Amino acid sequence: MGTVATLFFDSYARHEIAVGSERYHSFLKGVRMVTTKMNLMELHYSMLRMYGQETADESYDFFVPYVVEITDEIIKKANLFRMAHKQRKMSYIDCMGYIIARTMGIRFLTGDKQFKDMDNVEFVP
Repeated sequence: MGTVATLFFDSYARHEIAVGSERYHSFLKGVRMVTTKMNLMELHYSMLRMYGQETADESYDFFVPYVVEITDEIIKKANLFRMAHKQRKMSYIDCMGYIIARTMGIRFLTGDKQFKDMDNVEFVP
């Protein structure tokens, strides 16, 4: 039996999975997901806008079991990270996710170009 990889799925990655993107299909099996409720808030809003409440609620509910807590320490580290990379114009939520991934020793799965060349990132455009 193979090792299961654990990745932090940012909002971009979860959105691509929710809409059935082939680029993210390989991340549906053999991968343990990690995310936050703030990321789910972003996903829910984009799905609500694009597909309506029923689909938005289903997408949100699907990812809830993979939520980890955002601690005070994560918030502080995320703000320091965001400030250090302010030229990249990263969102607060993405910075928190990236720091959570680094803290947990897992990779950050995203298609956001701001993270393309960064350490600890699994970039899928």
